[in-house]
Amino acid sequence: MSLARALVDVRPLRTSLLFRRLLIGRTVSTLGSFMTMVTVMFQVWDTTRSAVWSGAVGLAQALPTIGIGLFAGSWVDRADRRRVYLLGNAGQAACSLLLAVQGFVGHVPVAVVLALVAVQASFGAVGAPAAGVFVPRLLPKDQVAAGLALNQVTGQAMMLLGPAVAGVVLGGWGIGACYLLDAVSFGVSFASAFGLPAMPPVGEGSRPGLGGVADGLRFLTGHRVVRGALLTDLAATVLAMPASLFPLVNSERFGGNPRTLGLFLSALAVGGVAATAFSGPVTRLARPGPVMLCAAGTWGAALAGFGLTTSAWAGLGLLVVAGAADALAVLSRATIVQTCTPDALLGRVTAAETIVGQAGPQVGNLRAGAVAGWSSGATALVTGGVLCLAAVAAVGTSTPELRRRSGSARAGKPLAPGEPA
Repeated sequence: MSLARALVDVRPLRTSLLFRRLLIGRTVSTLGSFMTMVTVMFQVWDTTRSAVWSGAVGLAQALPTIGIGLFAGSWVDRADRRRVYLLGNAGQAACSLLLAVQGFVGHVPVAVVLALVAVQASFGAVGAPAAGVFVPRLLPKDQVAAGLALNQVTGQAMMLLGPAVAGVVLGGWGIGACYLLDAVSFGVSFASAFGLPAMPPVGEGSRPGLGGVADGLRFLTGHRVVRGALLTDLAATVLAMPASLFPLVNSERFGGNPRTLGLFLSALAVGGVAATAFSGPVTRLARPGPVMLCAAGTWGAALAGFGLTTSAWAGLGLLVVAGAADALAVLSRATIVQTCTPDALLGRVTAAETIVGQAGPQVGNLRAGAVAGWSSGATALVTGGVLCLAAVAAVGTSTPELRRRSGSARAGKPLAPGEPA
């Protein structure tokens, strides 16, 4: 296989000017968002020196996504997605500007900062389902997976770069400058999407209120491939999320060295970037269901192995493997959702996918901490990895459509029990 075919498929960059512009805007805004994430955590800790307040940052970001997401998805499925996305971007930019003002002024109560973070997350919950329709509407069907891979590799690169840039800006110009740069990044994202054509739903629009939400949930429970993909993701995140265990495992196995602790998170990110950068064969294979099952199982096995090892280098290697597997699983999940879901339902299903991606890791970290509390960090990792493997095997066994193919050929209809994809 040639190197060009092994690397991430760049056909979408050549075939769609609008996709190129969106990718640039998304990359810049993702960099700004990671800078703001670090800045908020720094500001809250610097002001309060309280782990409780620091933990509230994640709560302020997650609760609006969960509470607003499904209703936002229903709205997106009866509106022009372009306008909804622009509204979400404008709202996030305004919140970043207000955060910048309080950063420059100083002495603002932490509750006000968290309120602004929550409002910004609410606008993000509105814009995310709208953004979920762009790739399948702008690219040919055989390039959707490649477009999602490009989104993912740039996002992971910004996840590595953003905290480092935030540290430099915080040290040189302070928290206000970080927030201001995030506002500018949302402006770039807004400009990149402004030239998009109108994107109303194709097909019957969503019913307002709870009726529209119920229709989306009915599709999720009825379409076996999409349901299986989301259950596989929950199995991986709820049962085997390792981040909250890293400090404890580092203390138990590796002497509490802070350098080792930092490398744990970096190893996951490096694996993710590498896997996505060399995702060309995976996206061209066009079999996201089997890829997702294999990747989720590899994630669980690698983390169980990490819990057993006493070698720092072997542990880092296993975390690189886990990060690579996670990246391929996320890419496959997004491909399944966006190729198997009818356009008229895509906002609601994307919102549900976002909620799963937000809530699953939070619940997983809580589960891991509880298990470690009555046993050990290593035990929590090993049992979580084994349970993940068992759950993924159960989903694969009970959903043969997910094992065989993506199910996209029958995307317009929920599948009846036992019906082939």
